[in-house]
Amino acid sequence: MAGNTFGTLFRVTTAGVSHGPGYVCIIDGCPAGLPLSVDDLLPDLARRRPGQSKLTTQRDEADAPEILSGVFDGKTDGTPIGLLFRNADQRSGDYGDIAEKYRPGHADYTFDARYGFRDYRGGGRSSARETVCRVAAGAVAKKLLARSGVAVLGYVTRVGDVTADIADPTAVTLEQVEASPTRCPVPEAAARMEDLIDSVRKDRDSIGGVCELVATGVPAGLGEPVFDKLKADLGKALLSLPAVTAFEYGAGFAVAGMRGSEHNDVFAPGPPRVHTETNRHGGMLGGISSGEPVVCRVAIKPTSSIPRAQRTVTRAGEPTEILVKGRHDPCLLPRFVPMGEAMVALVLADHLLRTRAARV
Repeated sequence: MAGNTFGTLFRVTTAGVSHGPGYVCIIDGCPAGLPLSVDDLLPDLARRRPGQSKLTTQRDEADAPEILSGVFDGKTDGTPIGLLFRNADQRSGDYGDIAEKYRPGHADYTFDARYGFRDYRGGGRSSARETVCRVAAGAVAKKLLARSGVAVLGYVTRVGDVTADIADPTAVTLEQVEASPTRCPVPEAAARMEDLIDSVRKDRDSIGGVCELVATGVPAGLGEPVFDKLKADLGKALLSLPAVTAFEYGAGFAVAGMRGSEHNDVFAPGPPRVHTETNRHGGMLGGISSGEPVVCRVAIKPTSSIPRAQRTVTRAGEPTEILVKGRHDPCLLPRFVPMGEAMVALVLADHLLRTRAARV
């Protein structure tokens, strides 16, 4: 299967399925000399792991990585970093009923259409459990970016019809985000989101929302001018995550109702450098970073697996009903935040290395 590697200079390859022995992640291109240990990976993995609150799936996975290669005496040695995650709490029997039935909203039918058969246990390769590899690789990318003063933070701005007003995305702190299991940094909105998710869960349903991702300290000049624009790679990275259905940056879809005089960000002199007085361009102009914060948002669909009967068909095309068993998030947003951060960090780390090679 192609398409399992992401990046140009800072490259990440993942392998594994949800109900197999485990997952393998290979990080290639990380410069030598970066201090790295398992402890550096654990904070973001803990934010992604299942069972962290009543708002998430109760599958019990420690998500403790083993570093197999690429680190010597506590530092990266310039060779590929190999990570192993062992699966421990699979319940493959929960998926026996879907071996011959297509789950609405899932990749069951499309996998069959492409390959002629599929691993139906928890979705196989299409399972969101694969993101454990991305979050670990993202933690490495974050450490590399921090050496250049770049930080990435995500948070939830919407669940269903409950929205949070974030006046200044750059003012949000990790402590504010982690203060609620919803990962919304506005307490009043977070409480309403939590009540809504709990209500949806009791109704045996699911709900979607929006995650905003902000990168600060990004230097001007990251990104290629044509096909590998920074915005294009961010869009691909985030849309490659399970359940992401839309991507926007800066003013996003609101630009459709603006005039040029409203949308253009006026340049102003330093210190310390030329900057824009506003940031409707989301930190990217012509696909290249401007030095302003990179701000983007993604829409996350409601979890496709819901514990209520739905109409579907069998692999033979016969009408039937399906009741999806297993343990699933009633809302994907809380656990999505570290996944989104990871993909933004991977793109920025890759383009940081590429930009250093762009001129003498």
